[in-house]
Amino acid sequence: MKRVLMLVGDYVEDYEVMVPFQALQVVGCEVDAVCPDKKRGDFVRTAIHDFEGDQTYSEKRGHNFTLNADFDTVDASNYDALLIPGGRAPEYIRLNPKVIEIVKDFFAQGKPVAAICHGPQLLAAAGVLGGKKCTSYPAVAPDVRNAGAEWVDVGIDGALVDGNLVTAQAWPGHPQWLSEFIKLLGL
Repeated sequence: MKRVLMLVGDYVEDYEVMVPFQALQVVGCEVDAVCPDKKRGDFVRTAIHDFEGDQTYSEKRGHNFTLNADFDTVDASNYDALLIPGGRAPEYIRLNPKVIEIVKDFFAQGKPVAAICHGPQLLAAAGVLGGKKCTSYPAVAPDVRNAGAEWVDVGIDGALVDGNLVTAQAWPGHPQWLSEFIKLLGL
């Protein structure tokens, strides 16, 4: 059984946390969802981002997503892969030094990492994107480029793989993004 760690926070994008959490369990993974300053049984609030013809996504209040593991006990060596959903959470959990340490550990160990939408903000903050090709929500492209990566526009429903990293722009890319991540997991 593969173990996957998900780094989340309040106002994580609803689909980008719930769909991968459940889909990875369907293929036999154990998925631990953690949040800084919260414990197993606590919840994070989610936000639903939709594409309704405006200049950017619209945002609505989503569901409560219950955490199933404690952030304080996370050790990257106990996991096979890392998944970082988007939404607003990456913008502020990247300020937590342990979050940055966790991201760096997964890259140092060469483990698969999946990030979607605003998730690459964590990768940029951790300094692990240098020389990589990466996609993200287009508004995050400057962060990706400033971190030394080549930002690639794969479209809203595409995904990009560069070594152990798979990225996508937003939840419409779930089918390709999750499929590529599952391949990186060897499943």
